[in-house]
Amino acid sequence: MKRTTTGIFMIVMLFLYGCIQKTDWQIAPENQDLVVVNAVITDAIGSQSVSLSSPVSGLNEIPSPISGANVLITEQDSIYHLTEQPASPGIYLTGTNFLAKPGKTYTLQIYYKNNFYTAKAAMDPGFTFNPFLYSKDTDDTLYHIDYVASVFSPDNPAMWEILLDWSGVPGYEGQDTSKCKARLLFYTLTTLDVSEIFAPEVEKIKFPSGTSVTESRYSLAPAHAEFIREMLLETSWQGGIFNSAPANVTTNMSKGATGFFAACSKTTTYFFITP
Repeated sequence: MKRTTTGIFMIVMLFLYGCIQKTDWQIAPENQDLVVVNAVITDAIGSQSVSLSSPVSGLNEIPSPISGANVLITEQDSIYHLTEQPASPGIYLTGTNFLAKPGKTYTLQIYYKNNFYTAKAAMDPGFTFNPFLYSKDTDDTLYHIDYVASVFSPDNPAMWEILLDWSGVPGYEGQDTSKCKARLLFYTLTTLDVSEIFAPEVEKIKFPSGTSVTESRYSLAPAHAEFIREMLLETSWQGGIFNSAPANVTTNMSKGATGFFAACSKTTTYFFITP
């Protein structure tokens, strides 16, 4: 029996060793002229932002903002001019009365250094949802998230944004506010990948009773969901037992730009963590 157990252990170890893969992060120099676009508009009233930056040439390098571009969002006979923020170069905002609507197609237009980049996006409808489930730790007085939403849905992909803030909870008022807040993202996609199932563990965020929560659901159009899936395959899902082969991520931007322009229906709920 002991010999059989030892043999199984050795086979498992050889299998795991064979799955170890060295990853060399290299960014081709010819990509340095690309315009990197991060643009998500929603049906929530308020300013919508478009972020423009240059590609990075090293891991964890901070991207340089692209300033001085002319950015427009159009929809049939409406044109919205975005204004770059003086205190935040590379960030372009619409007016506060902007409101995207389901069923309409929006076009992003970017003019920069005599070049023109464009992309189109349509919005899928949003849905109400139940707040995430949480429970108390067994070894302290803090809480953690147990369940947000199913990671798989063939028909209704979504992104979940959770903002936690316990800076006003008694005992935390004098602490650095940046250490008393957290932003978490979860995804419901139309596919279920082995890299996702065996993804590396992530840090568990703990928070006290009284924490204020803002939880939002963003609807994802099929192309946007596929873009997020490919981003996760290249980032958060790498480093597990089953890594995917590196590849360029899909974009809906025209030639010369990368990233994604998306329109999402946003549904939000607010609550406090209670015992």
